[in-house]
Amino acid sequence: MNKPEDRQEFHVSVASTDDNAVSLLHEVSDLSRGRIKSAMGKGAVWITRGRRTRRLRRAKRSLTVGDELHFYYKPEVLDEVPSPPTLVADIGDYSVWNKPYGLRSQGSKWGDHCTVGRWAEQHLQPERPSFVVHRLDRAANGLILVAHTKKTASKLSALFQQRQVEKRYRARVAGDFSSLQMPVRVEEPVDGREAISEFNFLHKADGSSLVDVSIETGRKHQVRRHLASLGFPILGDRLYGDGENDGVDLQLTACLLRFRCPVTGEIVEYRLSEDGGNPAPLCPT
Repeated sequence: MNKPEDRQEFHVSVASTDDNAVSLLHEVSDLSRGRIKSAMGKGAVWITRGRRTRRLRRAKRSLTVGDELHFYYKPEVLDEVPSPPTLVADIGDYSVWNKPYGLRSQGSKWGDHCTVGRWAEQHLQPERPSFVVHRLDRAANGLILVAHTKKTASKLSALFQQRQVEKRYRARVAGDFSSLQMPVRVEEPVDGREAISEFNFLHKADGSSLVDVSIETGRKHQVRRHLASLGFPILGDRLYGDGENDGVDLQLTACLLRFRCPVTGEIVEYRLSEDGGNPAPLCPT
């Protein structure tokens, strides 16, 4: 297990155009050059030039006097091995993925190699940059969009902000959810902000129930918190559950996205099968 003191930040100024990023960071951190190069590829090294700060991934990139290098070293992040997502559709300006449990929606200053966006950048052909459009809990799985141009990212983000994206989830919860009157609508604020969820019973088995979930807002952990408040925590939920599901992945799947495509102008729908298998193809209507 890594110790808290292993998480360190290193900052160094470039004094000469002959300076090399790896050598400079080796001097201030005493970490091996191989470890530093690996961290660069994983998004833990940044460069500030003027007012702009961005990730530095290429060890041989030319430096300018006055550049600032930043190395955010967190072994538990750098040593993670990402689970691969499945490509659902590549529209060019954006792509749709089936994100597995554990893969992140967004990186941090400590790295981004375990994110769906970075995976898309490294595996899509032709290669394209990636931009975050919306988030899906690291512990959850299912459908997520990744934009590949700033313009499309802005348009897709606006759809989510304006609640013009239909989002549906499936959650397996503890207990018999059919005992409630359907649909179950919860309007309990999350962190002081409006949060609205609606639940419908699908079927039950082995003391648990499969529940269909639709949300009108997208607050952090909204679905998990609302179901727990009803007394039906999601199986595998270590934050809001009863602690009896250790070793079980969070049973929450983003199974449907429906919206007007900013590229074609058509209504499109992506849907995962109930068993989490191959999603349905693009369906313009």
